[in-house]
Amino acid sequence: MAIAEDEPITILPDEPRPAGGPRAESLSESVAVLLALMIVQRLIGFVRSVLFCRWLSPEQLGQWDMAYGFLMFAAPLAVLGLPGSFGRYVEHYRQREQLRSFLRRACITSLGLGTAAMTCLVLVPSWFASLIFGSDAPPGMMPIITVGLAATIVFNLLTSLFIALRRSRVVSLMQFVSSLVFASLGTFLLWRAADPRGAIAAFTVSYLVAIAWAMFWMRSMWRSLPQCGDPLSYRSMWTRLMPFAFGLWVTNWLLNMFEIADRFLLVHTSGLDSATALDLVGQYHSARLVPVLMVSIAELLAAVMMPHLSGDWEMGRPEHVSRRLGFVLKLFGLAATVGAAVFLIAAPVLFRVAFHAKFGAGEMILPWTLMYCVWTSLASIGFNYLWCAERSRLVTGTLALGLALNVALNVVLLPVWGLWGAVISTTIAKGMVLVLIALASRWHGMRIDRGLVLVAALPLLLAVNPWAALAAATLVALARGPRLRCWTPRELAHVQSQWQNYRARAMALLARC
Repeated sequence: MAIAEDEPITILPDEPRPAGGPRAESLSESVAVLLALMIVQRLIGFVRSVLFCRWLSPEQLGQWDMAYGFLMFAAPLAVLGLPGSFGRYVEHYRQREQLRSFLRRACITSLGLGTAAMTCLVLVPSWFASLIFGSDAPPGMMPIITVGLAATIVFNLLTSLFIALRRSRVVSLMQFVSSLVFASLGTFLLWRAADPRGAIAAFTVSYLVAIAWAMFWMRSMWRSLPQCGDPLSYRSMWTRLMPFAFGLWVTNWLLNMFEIADRFLLVHTSGLDSATALDLVGQYHSARLVPVLMVSIAELLAAVMMPHLSGDWEMGRPEHVSRRLGFVLKLFGLAATVGAAVFLIAAPVLFRVAFHAKFGAGEMILPWTLMYCVWTSLASIGFNYLWCAERSRLVTGTLALGLALNVALNVVLLPVWGLWGAVISTTIAKGMVLVLIALASRWHGMRIDRGLVLVAALPLLLAVNPWAALAAATLVALARGPRLRCWTPRELAHVQSQWQNYRARAMALLARC
């Protein structure tokens, strides 16, 4: 891969505020708010997940994992990718004073598609139970999953809408309220009775509470949107929107199938009975406890960045999108690798003390799950360049190749190596996807410099030794030599100025307190 040479650039200035509508937050404001609330939210979620692993048996944990994976897979699949297109086209229709019409039509269509998906779940529950669990579901499980699907669809719709309108505070608070309700209610229900149905019910209630809270914000924000200018024809809207939305829908299907494929194949093609297969899924869940938190942070960060990058692209500044995205990828990749290495060092305490040594197989595969989840996170953020360039087919094709490789490797390795076959297959496939996304983005104008390549290669050391990964990440972050340099001079100056800015704000806040 060719390496782009350094040149003087301007890193991450805040874009002009869009005319009309609610006040849009800058990218730096959005990311700061996102990270502040996310730290607390993820801490709550981590404690809740630890208690779930402590109280549920591996088989019960596998049932919860499969049910949750189905909801995350089915919700975006049901609405054909329409909410995900908000981040790309809100700015387009805002500038043409047609935002109200666009949002009204897209939201009504999404809710109608969600209703159709729920109807299917109600009509053939036994078929879906066999698909999810490989056998009949426990009594009362499928009605809870049906309501959970409805709540997930509406929650995702509101989240996509608020992110597209650059209201990251609302999104962060929605996520925080949901996490708090889920943790408290789920802990209480599982403390009363160790049953995965309690976990699914708590998850559903948490989304319903967050939706009810968000509707108060939605009413005021809707009133603040500018009235429509020129009429928006259905033909022009759908002919522009549907190719992108369909590409995004296929991409979401591939992404979510990618996330659940190895566990799905464990249940359906490993040759094991359903109880043993779900036990292995529970072991796998324990190893993904922290890695999936990392992926969720990256996905939310990517969604928050999308409207800002799209605004730059609409103003004819693709090189600015490239530099902004490259800077964030380096920063996130280094932070994720360091965090993964630190967690690996501390993992024995979690697995052997907090989990009562129930998940020995999960502890063994932990370095590999951390490795591929760092790559998944970088790919999720990197997709934004191709989305802005409206090259969704490249994203779709790349994910399709990765999924096909993952399935093929799992089919071959699962009967031989069991759980190890699943995790190794997924790691190879995820690494290939990241490489292909980088090549496709570079082909369409994104600059891939030496620092970005080094950061993307660092997770390989997690499978060798966490101390080696930690030392290498520190060296890459601090090195100034031409071979190991991560930051360009302007990126380094931006990091230093932002650190001084946030430190000054913190000191001023402490002084007022």
